[in-house]
Amino acid sequence: MSHSAVGHPAEQPLLSTRFLIRVTATIAVLALATVAISIAGRWFGRHISLAGNTESEAAITLTIGRDTIALPANTIRFPSERHDGPAERVDLYLAWPQMQGYSKETRERFDDIAQSSGLIFLQITQGTMSRDMSGRLEPIYSHLIEGAAEPFAHGLTLHRLRADAGYNGEVLLTAPRENGAAYVVRCILPGSADMATSGDCQRDIKVGKDLSVLYRFSSRHLADWDHIDAAIRTFVETRLLSRSATLR
Repeated sequence: MSHSAVGHPAEQPLLSTRFLIRVTATIAVLALATVAISIAGRWFGRHISLAGNTESEAAITLTIGRDTIALPANTIRFPSERHDGPAERVDLYLAWPQMQGYSKETRERFDDIAQSSGLIFLQITQGTMSRDMSGRLEPIYSHLIEGAAEPFAHGLTLHRLRADAGYNGEVLLTAPRENGAAYVVRCILPGSADMATSGDCQRDIKVGKDLSVLYRFSSRHLADWDHIDAAIRTFVETRLLSRSATLR
C-alpha cells in the first residue's frame, strides 16, 4: 500500500477547550481571591488599628445611679459599654487639651502607647462615698501624711504618705483654691519626665446627683492641674440629662 493511501488522523489542538475553560476558571478564582484578600486585609488592618476605637460621635445615653448622661461613642473606651440603658459604670478616654474622643486628627495618641500621655482616662460610677478626694483630705489623708510638707511646682505642695498606708510610693499633692475645697491629687512621680506614664496621677470628684468621676492623667500635665479639673467637670456636667428630658 502506498504511503499516499494511508489516512492521517485528525489534527488535535495543542490546548483543548476543556483545558482552557479550567485555566480560565482557575485564573478567575485566583483573581477573586486576591480581591477578597485585599479587601479583607484593609478591613483587618483598620480593625487592628482601631483596636476597639470608633470615630462615631453618635450619642450613647446611659443611666448610672440617679444620673443620666449622653456621651459621644468615640469617647467611650470599651465597645461593650457603647449601648444605651442602665450601667454600673462607663470608662472614657479624652485627648487633652481638646477634650475630644477618638478621631482621625487625634488617633495617634489613642493608637500609639508612646503618645498616650496626651490622653486623660475617666471612670464614671455611682458614688459610694460621701466625700470626694478633696473632701477626704482632712478626715483621712491628713492622718496618713508623714514628714513636713514640701514645696512643689505649679503652686502645688507635696506631702509624703506613710509607707504602711498602702499607697505604694504615691505622694499627695495639694493646692488651695479660693472658691471651694483644696485641690488634692495622688501621684506616683517618675524619676524623669521621659519615664512618665499616661496614669501617673489620679483624682476623683463628685458631679451631678451622685456620680463619682475618677480620672487619671500623666504627671507631664501637672502644670495644667486646675484647667484639667475644671475641663473634666464641665465635660461631664454639660452632658447630664434631666429626668424629664429622658422621658420624652
